[in-house]
Amino acid sequence: MRQSFLYGTIILIIAGGVTKLLGFANRIVLSRIIGAEGMGLYQMVVPLLYFLITLTTFGMPVAIAKHVAETEAASDSRQSTRFLMLALGVTGAISLVLCIILFAFSGPIARLFFTDPRAHVVLLAAIPVIPISSISMVLRGYFQGKHNMTPTAVSQLVEQICRMALVVVMTISFMPLGIQYAAAGAVGSIVFGEAAGFLYILWQYRRATQKTAAQVWERPLLAAMVNSRNSLRQLLHVSFPVTMSKLIGSIAYVMEPMIVPFALVLAGLSTSAATGLYGQFAGMAVPLLLFPTFLTYSLSVSLVPAVAEAAYQKNAPLVHRRIYQAMRISLVIGAPCTVLLFIFAEPLSGLLYGKHQSEVGILLKELAPFSVFLFFQAPLAAALQGLDFAHVVFRNTLIGAVVKTVAMFVFTARPEFGIHGAVIATNIGITLVTFLHIASLVKKIGFTVDIVEMGKIVTAMFAMGYAGSYMASHWFADVSVGRLLLICSVASMLLYLLLLVAFRILGKQDVRRIPWIGEQLAVFFPRR
Repeated sequence: MRQSFLYGTIILIIAGGVTKLLGFANRIVLSRIIGAEGMGLYQMVVPLLYFLITLTTFGMPVAIAKHVAETEAASDSRQSTRFLMLALGVTGAISLVLCIILFAFSGPIARLFFTDPRAHVVLLAAIPVIPISSISMVLRGYFQGKHNMTPTAVSQLVEQICRMALVVVMTISFMPLGIQYAAAGAVGSIVFGEAAGFLYILWQYRRATQKTAAQVWERPLLAAMVNSRNSLRQLLHVSFPVTMSKLIGSIAYVMEPMIVPFALVLAGLSTSAATGLYGQFAGMAVPLLLFPTFLTYSLSVSLVPAVAEAAYQKNAPLVHRRIYQAMRISLVIGAPCTVLLFIFAEPLSGLLYGKHQSEVGILLKELAPFSVFLFFQAPLAAALQGLDFAHVVFRNTLIGAVVKTVAMFVFTARPEFGIHGAVIATNIGITLVTFLHIASLVKKIGFTVDIVEMGKIVTAMFAMGYAGSYMASHWFADVSVGRLLLICSVASMLLYLLLLVAFRILGKQDVRRIPWIGEQLAVFFPRR
């Protein structure tokens, strides 16, 4: 079922919102069970896991989405299947080799990458995630290229629900063996969640194509690998720079749990204290910062095939319109999230993690003002990739990662900064990469934005921030933290929405695109 750009985006946003809420609830429960030290061990392995998944997928989900969108525009379904089978073959082969290497050399790899030797057990538990997740991501890319976002959305929900159903049981079951086994149990729940999501999306593919398992996995795969050298070259043209971009980000992410604890030790802290502080930063503050970004990530997933299709049809006005739509939606969504994270950083962290984790709120407050740039990053990268400028994304990501990594060590190793040096470096990296992406789009296609419209959104953002802060400090200062957050957040968000309507940023035609309830809601909004 083909879906429009905005319709598919909204489906992904809704599913992503539910998934993110479940995932965040999962992380809160997990942090309360295994504490900052256990979260530190968990967070040491997760970046390496994502790095390895980046290796095995080899950029194929983005390449599949782009090329399948183009072949569908040309009404060539046979070529779409050929691209999918090639991508599955490449991903499956890399996954198999990598998992064998990891099982055989897990001990030396753990000693090389982790400051704390207990992380070895967590790494072993994480290995089965790699092939399951990689193949599932390729299948999602195929459906995205067909402008059908529903299988991706539902598979994410299935994955997260299964993970939540198992994480507490598996973590508590292994807790008597030690904190490292409890963290390994948490990773084990990821394995089962990924498997459930994979089985669902594989069922969707077989249902859509009406093929048997042998037809899906044997004949087309072998034929594609033997006869489609040119198709493979087309996939690699996109997937290689995408992979390099993700590898750079993943390498920086993997190096972070090595650099930050080491730098904190150089600043005078013990290994245990450094692991705990890193757990607060990477396992508690940063997830809160990243929590709302699923909204614009969902947008970027839809944007790659949408821009690729428009570019393939040589429809420059449509390319510009879709990229501007993405930028506008990113700011409309990102602005209130940035405000809420900033003004309620400390009470929110205290409510979620407990009053004994007060440092988390301070770190989040320092990170929040720069999160508005983070909301633009994924859609901007997706636009460049859809336009066949994936190599530009790689260059920008490399520059940002190098600057961030160097800054992270330099600032964190200084006793006067400590863990706050990691915050400074993160903010530098976010801002730099976002502005490099914007500059690249301006240079490549002459992209422009409506400054007046963007200015109206920013004005609504500051008005919302002032109102929320004033209400929290004057009107509701004596109420409980939970009620304060609920009342002030809802009231300030309503003010923000009213200002968007008053400024004619949000109108009838925007609301009408909301799936299922858009037509009913649109009657309450004016035309833009």
